[in-house]
Amino acid sequence: MKLPRLNLREQPLPGGQPLAFGIGLAIALFVGTLLLLGAGHDPVKIYSRMFEASLGDPDAWSITFNRAVPLGLAGLAVAVAGSMGLWNIGAEGQIMAGAIAAAWVARIGGDWPGLILILMMLIGAIGGGAILAIGPALARAKLGVNEIITTLMLNEVAIRLVQWLIHGPWKDPDSFNFPLAPMLPDQARLPTLFSRAHFGLLIAAAVIVVASVAVRYTAWGYELRIAGSSEATARYSGISLPTKVLTVLVLSGAIAGLAGGVELAGTADRITETISNGFGFAGIIVAALALMRPSGVAAVALLFGAVQIGGQSIQTLGVSSSVSTILQAFVLFGAIGAGVFSRYTVSFGNDSLPVNEEVTS
Repeated sequence: MKLPRLNLREQPLPGGQPLAFGIGLAIALFVGTLLLLGAGHDPVKIYSRMFEASLGDPDAWSITFNRAVPLGLAGLAVAVAGSMGLWNIGAEGQIMAGAIAAAWVARIGGDWPGLILILMMLIGAIGGGAILAIGPALARAKLGVNEIITTLMLNEVAIRLVQWLIHGPWKDPDSFNFPLAPMLPDQARLPTLFSRAHFGLLIAAAVIVVASVAVRYTAWGYELRIAGSSEATARYSGISLPTKVLTVLVLSGAIAGLAGGVELAGTADRITETISNGFGFAGIIVAALALMRPSGVAAVALLFGAVQIGGQSIQTLGVSSSVSTILQAFVLFGAIGAGVFSRYTVSFGNDSLPVNEEVTS
């Protein structure tokens, strides 16, 4: 039996990752259509409803932007680490840590002027995410411990910390015994840009632009890419790998923490168990589809935000919001598959598995 082989193309197919992304989206829509038809729903009606709810008018766009902001910042956090070949799987917990730190600042500074309070909350959020990333960063830089394990484990620590706070010292006495922290003071909330979109959109856009320029056009970013592509080359060039690892992972955590602060001050308005809302894990998908390039994070986050908001809207039509999760998964799988085949061809070589044959006469 001949075995399939992947052969590297001399030149990748035109279009690159945008083409792969488009193919992934087409595959996701096709699979979603089959699932909807199998469940007895009209795909055209469902997809139309998803589009109208997420992109149909300025109000829909504002809701989608609000969802894309934490997705974009979480994706950027993962992509910055990924630029050096590191995997920050702890963005979910770092978002929670950032939200906790921002909420703490709001509690002690409730009488401060709005601009100062918001600024200090966001600085606190950055610090909260960075603090949660310091442990994995030191473990990887000094001891060589795999950052995937340590960042993933700290997600659980952050979750338990949130649960302890909202069931204990931060529990709102007016929450009718629900596990909720008190609402933020009015001056702690981000200003509105238009409709429901808040100022976090500009914050996220600025951070993504700065990170994209830094990674692509600065000496720091060049050293980052060198260290990610070849440790031997980095050492030969005089780049301190432990310092780079420490810097990048802490920076990654800080960006994820900022996502938590922006989500708290812009949308959530209080600490709950679902304050991170899966943004950290979804950010891994966003970064992967952006090929770990900060410059590609914004477009992917916007698409995923639209899919998530659209998925929530179709529940009124009797369709589970899980459809949006399935679509996101197939966008990822389709894009990865298309990306592979844009760089490789499949052939069936002469090598085959050994087969014992008996010749009978």
